[in-house]
Amino acid sequence: MTYIIAEPCIDIQDKSCVDVCPVDCIHEMGRMLVIDPEECIDCGACEPECPVEAIFPEDALPDKWEPFVKINYAFPEGASVIDALVDAYATEHNVQNEPIA
Repeated sequence: MTYIIAEPCIDIQDKSCVDVCPVDCIHEMGRMLVIDPEECIDCGACEPECPVEAIFPEDALPDKWEPFVKINYAFPEGASVIDALVDAYATEHNVQNEPIA
């Protein structure tokens, strides 16, 4: 099992989770952060640090955010693939997250 970053991170990209990750498996993409499932050691350090509660253990991810499993698992395919998936999701679901001040 790995951790998944979901919809609340889109256009927010608070990097508090990056700072606490002991294996540097959280990466910045165009509109959100993603966790590389191959690097994640399932320590859970990132989850409580997220100010918008966007990080979940994969087996506890709310059903409505299931597409984010594919988005995070696309990390080896590169930023262009992830960015396209995020843009398509954000458009389809009219995501308008306000950046944290």
